[in-house]
Amino acid sequence: MRIRDEKKICQLHQKAIEMIVREGLDGFGINKLAKAAGVSPATIYIYYKDREDLIIQTTRRVADVMLEESLRDFDPAMSLEEGLRKQWHNRAAHFMKNPLDVEFMEKMRYSHLYDKVAVHLYTSFKDVMGKFYHNAVARKELTPLPIEIFWAVAYAPLYQLIKFHTQEKAFGHQKFTLTEELMEQTLQLVLKALKI
Repeated sequence: MRIRDEKKICQLHQKAIEMIVREGLDGFGINKLAKAAGVSPATIYIYYKDREDLIIQTTRRVADVMLEESLRDFDPAMSLEEGLRKQWHNRAAHFMKNPLDVEFMEKMRYSHLYDKVAVHLYTSFKDVMGKFYHNAVARKELTPLPIEIFWAVAYAPLYQLIKFHTQEKAFGHQKFTLTEELMEQTLQLVLKALKI
């Protein structure tokens, strides 16, 4: 039995991410990946059933890291303010450290393959975030809202700031850098909107 070469698998995933971000799913193929990674197509088929299997495994790997880092040192029993602050810091740190992975996940989120990935990904994440939401409502820290509205108000402002930061510009092509102070200022506005 052949030994699984994790270094080679990491390299294949990284090249797949780069190619899909650059060329989209339509421009991605096993032969092109093999050439970019400096391996034979046969080598790729040792680890993956087919092109779709490779893309799904790559997406799971990226999402698993993203969710793990998002929940680092986070406890669903935290207060609304403390928990959101921890989530914002974790997400901002991950997104700024891994902009290519974030861009890859955005492409995958709107692809026909995403449903095949999502069913395996979010079970524990949904459980933890659901507890956080319900704890905050029970403590009367948070206005009860449909989860989609809570999510949009709680996280969309952060994602927009990160987008400005990674693009290094905001309106009128003015340079923008997300600082701790700006993040806290925005978080306080979000908390004000969400609190009872």
